[in-house]
Order: sequence, then structure tokens, then C-alpha cells
Amino acid sequence: MTAKIIDGKAIAQALRGKVKVEVEALEKKLGRKLGLAVVLVGNNPASEVYVRNKTRASQEVGIQPRDYKREASTSEAELLGLIAQLNADDMVDGILVQLPLPDHIDATRVLNAIDPAKDVDGFHPTNAGYLATGLPAIAPGTPSGCVILAKSVHLSLSGMEAVIVGRSNIVGRPLAQLLLYENATVTIAHSRTKDLPAVCRRADLLFVAIGKPEFVRKDWIKPGATVIDVGINRIEAGGKSKIVGDVAFEEAKEVAGAITPVPGGVGPMTIACLLSNTLYAAATRGRIRPSLMHRFNSEET
Repeated sequence: MTAKIIDGKAIAQALRGKVKVEVEALEKKLGRKLGLAVVLVGNNPASEVYVRNKTRASQEVGIQPRDYKREASTSEAELLGLIAQLNADDMVDGILVQLPLPDHIDATRVLNAIDPAKDVDGFHPTNAGYLATGLPAIAPGTPSGCVILAKSVHLSLSGMEAVIVGRSNIVGRPLAQLLLYENATVTIAHSRTKDLPAVCRRADLLFVAIGKPEFVRKDWIKPGATVIDVGINRIEAGGKSKIVGDVAFEEAKEVAGAITPVPGGVGPMTIACLLSNTLYAAATRGRIRPSLMHRFNSEET
């Protein structure tokens, strides 16, 4: 068996196209451009690349990016002051603070200071709580993208057994909530899980977000399972640096029914879902319901 390779780039491009159409329609109703504020503190090279990618993607769909670059020496109080200004600015629909922040700044305090209605990363406790209790919420982009990728293979995830390897607040926990809305049966596995390979082998849908290069091997995967690899790890191989996921891709594709590559799988979806979140935030702040928005299955059984 050779797995179907899930093309995250193509799926993300299609989502961005839908967002662009709705952004244009919403701007006509609001009478203004949508605005996304991106805050970068310090000179982390990876963060600078991410911010450039987000800025470019925003411009492509018609969302006005507003970049705020601050020196690494910026104080926590100064950063909180900037967040307060952006919260109060009616031209800003979404606020994104690029992580990591310098060590002297409490990232949790900063993220919690963002207006939940503008929290397009979906990290604020209010949005996390809404998501957990079944209320409409802004969900983090990476888990949202994971669900979209899984649904590109399966029309319905209802009744499927989903295993998530990793329990972070950014991916694992919100992903579990989103899968429950799809009526999947969800297990969250982690470093303390007994016989982790056996748990993974139960999965019809296997999501791996553990941050360890090529951690999940071929014999961990149920034949025909759909594997969504969230990991991004840089390793040295043959004297060269390359990026790999948390799944041993070359051997895993011999067993899986479908699998995401790294790069080119989950990564592009994260930015596309961020743009979708910005559209959602702008629409809900304007009391307008867009056709492209997060929907939750309210069926409880």
C-alpha cells in the first residue's frame, strides 16, 4: 500500500480563495478594510519568517496587515500598553502576538490581555472555554487545519477513532474538542501513556504533535489509517539540514491510507485558518454572519 499524500498547500490555497471572496463582501458591508495587527518582539529569525509569511498571505486575501516590530528590550508594560491600544482600535479586527517572546516578558499575561473578540490565534482562556463548552469560538489555526485536512479524505469523521499524540494547549487539547464536534471518538495520548504504540494502532485518524523528529514509526500505524503530522523539526542528515515531521514519513506511507507531508501539510493550513479567523472576528464584531465560519455540530450523544 502506498498512502495518498494529502496536499496541504492546495487545500490551504482553496481556503484562502474562499476567504478572499468573503473578505471582499464583508468590506462592502462594513465600509472599510479588515485589519490584522501582528506584533513581533525581538529578532528571532524563525519568527521573522513566520511574520513575513502571514503578512504576505493577509495581503493576498485583502486583509490589511499592520506590523508592529519592537526591540527585544521592550518591557512587558510597554507591550501590554500596545495591546491595549490595539484592543481599542476599531480598525483592527485581529491581534496576533508572535511567539516566543523574550524571557523577561510573561507570554501568558500578554496573550490574556488581548480582547477575546480579536484573539485570532484562539489562545485566550475565554475562547478556550467557549470551545470546550460547545459555544461558538475562535479556535486555534493548527488544530482547525488538522480537521480540515482529515475531512479532505473522509466526508464525515463521525464514529471514527481518533488518537492525538500530544496534549498542548495550542494543538492537542483544542484539536480534541474540534474532533468531538465532528462526533469522532477521541483519545489524547502523551509521554505518560502506557504502551503508546498500541494506542496509536487503534486509530483510524492519527494526529501527531509531540515535537520529536520521526518519533512515530511504521508499526505504530493501523493499516489504512489517516495520519496528520503536525511536527516541524530540523535535523542534520548526510551533512545537510532538513525539515521532518514527528512521523517517519517514508516508512509510514507504506502503511497509512493517507498522510500529510512535512513540509507542505499542516503548515500552510495554519496560516489559512488564521485568515479565516480574522474574517470571523471582523464579521462577529460587526454583527454580520459570514457563510464561511467555524461551525460546531451541536448533536450530543
